[in-house]
Amino acid sequence: MNLEKILAISGKPGLYALKIQTRTGFVAESLLDGKKITVGLRSNVSLLSEISIYTHDAEKPLAEVMRNIAAKENNGPALSHKEDNMQLVAYFKQILPDYDADRVYPSDIKKVLNWYNMLQARGLVSKEEPLPQIEATSEPVAEETVAEVAIPEKVKTAKTAVKKAKTKKE
Repeated sequence: MNLEKILAISGKPGLYALKIQTRTGFVAESLLDGKKITVGLRSNVSLLSEISIYTHDAEKPLAEVMRNIAAKENNGPALSHKEDNMQLVAYFKQILPDYDADRVYPSDIKKVLNWYNMLQARGLVSKEEPLPQIEATSEPVAEETVAEVAIPEKVKTAKTAVKKAKTKKE
């Protein structure tokens, strides 16, 4: 599950997919109805990949919590966010047993479940771990591995002609 380009915009319902950045903000597409909107730089925007849930030990990334929900529901829809608070808390306790109930409110649980159900309806949830990204190494390349590139004769003669012209001017 990749939440890198999924946004929650304060004051706007639902989730949005980041499409392009502009000088004055960005363009986002609603996951609810597919409409595109422009969002200014002054808007309060949260990337879902940057959101975490408090636990007693540390913070769990939202993507990991959503993977737990997907595993419990077998990639199906979760409990509705409109259920009463006691059911939501009991359900969330099954998903994340060590969450900090003092800092994670029922309104937070409602948001997480609502977001999960929106992403699940669009087919964007998965219970599998994302593949690790391959990072470029900064090790120097051995000289034996560098292939020589053949330069055509016309290019060589053009380069020498330019050099000769420059030296004549000086």
